[in-house]
Amino acid sequence: MSDEDSLDEDSLEISCQEVHARLTVGDSFVLLDCRETHEHTVASIAQARLVPMSEIATRVESLADLREHSIVVLCHHGMRSAQVAMWLRGQGFSNVKSMAGGIDRWSEEIDPSIPRY
Repeated sequence: MSDEDSLDEDSLEISCQEVHARLTVGDSFVLLDCRETHEHTVASIAQARLVPMSEIATRVESLADLREHSIVVLCHHGMRSAQVAMWLRGQGFSNVKSMAGGIDRWSEEIDPSIPRY
């Protein structure tokens, strides 16, 4: 394996197209929405599990069973999800990525029925 391949595997981000493809084929992973409840009420992806960034530190033990699972974190534009993904990696969650562009890009490129805000 080349250095480039290992960098790609360790990349923090995953595209919304790849997340959509994984959902479509029934790939086993957890889609974790780290936005706040009021944002989730406005726009959400049905398969996502809401754990707001403001609660992640206090709820990390409730996620312990996911430590070995593949996790994709999403937020509005991808900034908070990148922070949460890095923090989760620091807590021993080894396979965590942030969905690039967040739900805003998802709405633009995957599902225009999801409201943009």
